[in-house]
Amino acid sequence: MSSTTGLAKTDTPVILVVDDEAGVRDLLGDALRLGGYETFEATDGMAALTALRKRPANLLVIDINMPLMDGFELLERLRDTGDLTPALMLSARGDKSDIARGLRLGADDYVTKPFSLEELLLRVAAILRRSAPKSSSAPILRCGPIQLNDELHLVTLNEEIVELSPTEYRLLQYLMEHKGKVLSKTTLLSAVWEIDFDSESTVVDTYISYLRKKLNRDDLEFIRTVRGVGFQLVEPK
Repeated sequence: MSSTTGLAKTDTPVILVVDDEAGVRDLLGDALRLGGYETFEATDGMAALTALRKRPANLLVIDINMPLMDGFELLERLRDTGDLTPALMLSARGDKSDIARGLRLGADDYVTKPFSLEELLLRVAAILRRSAPKSSSAPILRCGPIQLNDELHLVTLNEEIVELSPTEYRLLQYLMEHKGKVLSKTTLLSAVWEIDFDSESTVVDTYISYLRKKLNRDDLEFIRTVRGVGFQLVEPK
């Protein structure tokens, strides 16, 4: 189950840009406003927490390397308080350990500096589209003792609630909708994240590992790795 604590209730999405470099903040702010979004800014993690207490946001664009409180600590503090406002991380070097850590803490996506403003806007639009409320009467999905109720946005395992981040929820939902099928990384990236990552991306592996930790109990294994092909959700025997 996921919370939407902190989301701004407005027709025009509001984006908080968190970066200690004034030039980067100005560039991002200008590009996002040209893209049709409202923006406000913070110079580091501490300033971002203060800003969010005064004004909620629909999306956070967070630089990793900042003084006082870096992007990782900011994201961790927000998630620890139940604030699941979508977050896009800015990574300076494309360091895989930085990217994996951000995803593990609950980031929804990342871009590596230097990046094109077109790529940034595409990723922002994709995150906001994925996080938008859905008015659907989707059926309850089941896989053995796992049950996903999309109307309630609720996942249970043996009738116990399983707390999932928005991205974990979307990934599990797609796997359950295609139960028994072997799904490639490319398919999952396109369906769940909507924008292609580079071919070396470990984002799918990272989130599959998160789901396994939360779902694999009592020696039951629901997600199989088909080496060289992809992943498969199965009912344990």
